[in-house]
Amino acid sequence: MLSESRFVRACRCQQTDATPVWFMRQAGRYMPEYRAIRGRVSMLDAIRSAELSCEITLQPINAFNLDTAIIFADILTPLIGMGINLDFIKGEGPQIENPIRSTADVDRLGTPSATEALPFALEAIRLTVAELNPRNIPLIGFSGAPFTLASYAIEGGGSKNYERTKGMMYAEPAAWKRLMDRIVTVLSDFLVQQVAAGASVLQIFDSWVGALSPYDFAKYVAPYTKQLIEAAKKTGVPVIYFGTGTGTLLDQIAPLGSDVVGVDWRIDLDKAWAQIGENQAIQGNLDPVLLFAPWHEVQIHADLILAQANGRPGHIFNLGHGILPGTPVETVQRLADYVHEKTARVEQAVL
Repeated sequence: MLSESRFVRACRCQQTDATPVWFMRQAGRYMPEYRAIRGRVSMLDAIRSAELSCEITLQPINAFNLDTAIIFADILTPLIGMGINLDFIKGEGPQIENPIRSTADVDRLGTPSATEALPFALEAIRLTVAELNPRNIPLIGFSGAPFTLASYAIEGGGSKNYERTKGMMYAEPAAWKRLMDRIVTVLSDFLVQQVAAGASVLQIFDSWVGALSPYDFAKYVAPYTKQLIEAAKKTGVPVIYFGTGTGTLLDQIAPLGSDVVGVDWRIDLDKAWAQIGENQAIQGNLDPVLLFAPWHEVQIHADLILAQANGRPGHIFNLGHGILPGTPVETVQRLADYVHEKTARVEQAVL
């Protein structure tokens, strides 16, 4: 673990020379280098090739002044090893042929180890770390969170209302528990093995958790998320928990135990941090759509976020969700440089 790197220090709420910057989906379709690779290989083929995954992970690191890389993968790939038939359909996103719809479907799921089901992901981390360590740039390993993966597996793809997912929660609580237990087993091992392969930080993505009421989150989801975070923290590396639409859940998210809580743009950073507490770092939270705006507008919103952080140790500048396709590359580069320059000047002035 690159424990003295700017990014890892911020995850620990330690003082840094400038606010660290990275962007979710920083390796993605907005970059021409990525589109060139994806023009000749499918999403799954790119993920399953350790060499391609490494190359894609390094693309934004080579292009911009970013403080960490995140391995190129997808949160859904662990489901494949469990027996879920998954593919990524162009223009539609992930689609599952055999979604979980019954207790029998749950009981058919396997719980293979990461070394058995995801060796390509672990090899990609090893290859990437070998490139990053000499540059003192840490690598983030990641997984989805239990609720988000369960929702994909049950719905069979994207959803607006999560009728089937919530239906299983409410009507078949025993099946729901078995499903969540199996997912936690698989993801826990996967996160541990990513650290063994060289990841310096772990992030858990709960992209769909904002669909839940506080009561449902507490009863049906939080216990499993906490188990996963506890398993990840046993590795000794910082753990980030990120969800969208979590403004009403932060008082329950803070006790789950992550070192960092990622928040989206629907809540002011300072208000979110007040709910999370001073002992945890925060990551966020620029609206990714703003990257399409004129630079002066991007600057105004970036300044607002930095003012809300107020120079306090433990702020990691990021978007409130992933970079969108079509985002101007030059804006991404300019924003990363701006945050570094702005916060370095402020901290030097304080000294």
